[in-house]
Amino acid sequence: MKTICYTLLAAVSLAGCQEGFLDVKPSSGIVQPTTLDDFQQLLDNMSVMNRFSPILPQLSSDEYYYLSEDTWLAARTETERHAYIWNKDVFGGEVEVKAWNAPYEAIFYANSVLSGLSELEVSDENHTHYNEIAGAAYFFRANAFFELLKSFAPVYDAQTADTDLGIPLRLQPEIDEIVPRSSVRAGYNQVIADLGRAAQTLTGTTPPDSRNRPSKLAAYALFARLYTSMRQYDKAEKYADSVLALYNELIDYNTISQTSTSPFLRTNAETIVRFTTAIGFNAASYARNDNTFSVDSNLIASYDQNDLRLKIYFSPLNGGKGHYIKRGYNGTGVVPFTGLATDEIMLIKAECAARKGDTNIAMNLLNQLLETRFVTGTYIPLRGLGAQEALNTVLLERRKSLIWRSLRWDDLRRLNKEGANIVLTRVLGSNEYTLLPNSPRYVFNIPADEISMSHIQQNER
Repeated sequence: MKTICYTLLAAVSLAGCQEGFLDVKPSSGIVQPTTLDDFQQLLDNMSVMNRFSPILPQLSSDEYYYLSEDTWLAARTETERHAYIWNKDVFGGEVEVKAWNAPYEAIFYANSVLSGLSELEVSDENHTHYNEIAGAAYFFRANAFFELLKSFAPVYDAQTADTDLGIPLRLQPEIDEIVPRSSVRAGYNQVIADLGRAAQTLTGTTPPDSRNRPSKLAAYALFARLYTSMRQYDKAEKYADSVLALYNELIDYNTISQTSTSPFLRTNAETIVRFTTAIGFNAASYARNDNTFSVDSNLIASYDQNDLRLKIYFSPLNGGKGHYIKRGYNGTGVVPFTGLATDEIMLIKAECAARKGDTNIAMNLLNQLLETRFVTGTYIPLRGLGAQEALNTVLLERRKSLIWRSLRWDDLRRLNKEGANIVLTRVLGSNEYTLLPNSPRYVFNIPADEISMSHIQQNER
């Protein structure tokens, strides 16, 4: 945390500050952000605030497989190998793990901003800017806590949430404070509270041009994702409706290059706010045509020949042994996009509608989305589906549309909690590895150096 503190202060200086921007404390030489512009620049540090999603859910999901045991053994890190086979110690002894540290760094930035804002006087002249900064800080903190809960705590279950172990909820910028793990319920309540504050104070109802700053629209979208993860589908639908009433832009995939390895712009029309994983790995970061790994072949087979997602999302490997993933909504970025976008919100709304038997609404939304994904004039609208068939169709299209966005792992957690009974299998040489539904290995262990320093309770896998 001390390293993070100095990083924060240095980041302000490197963010393009003007002369006289920061005062220097004579006793320590450490600069201290004090103005609204200072705090805005801290939150605009995209390398911290927009790139903290843990990579572990992507490494552990069923969206890809290694083509051989040798290529798996050649992976760069222990974490990459161990996450693939759901090893008990996913980090293999590695320390300073970004999957844990990067979200807490973003939380530290947010806490520092909120603490600094509490020292400022709010006036008629600055209250709008003040509220925007405060709302953004609450949004970023909510999202970072949510990402940590999805990786290091059990899936939300109202029956056990009071006793299930969550994460340390750091709410102050003090770097030496030891914070114990909260309950899962307390963790999700904190995310809901922070996101509620963000929704109240943020004002933007369309995505900002750069897509790095949050908005009221982004807060509604994150609420929809959050309540879907919690399996509170009535609330998820409410917030999905709030998003789509304000912004429902879709990209016509007929206008997207089918041959480019970076088909999408960083500021494409569907993106509401941009986030990425904290770090890239060979198997989960960027397009590779070297016969290392392939996208799940069963998933590839599920795309229709006129479905443009097949050629826009993937390319065949050399030798035709599988497919590799292209760069997605990050544009030229080389790590999975974990931000919020209108396609996800439409799929959330469609799923919620199907779950309560509103199959016409669900299919109309799905048809609206898929018509933009097929070669013009070839899409056949879905009609007359029963409730369960409609739900199954939405969930399949969710998987096909949102691949490589670190959402599949959380979907597996929540769907298995509902009895989907999805078993994952990896085969490496003569060894077969299996992850059973609701296994404790759907919760990653906390890095050993964090346990050593803070003495918080470790997850059992």
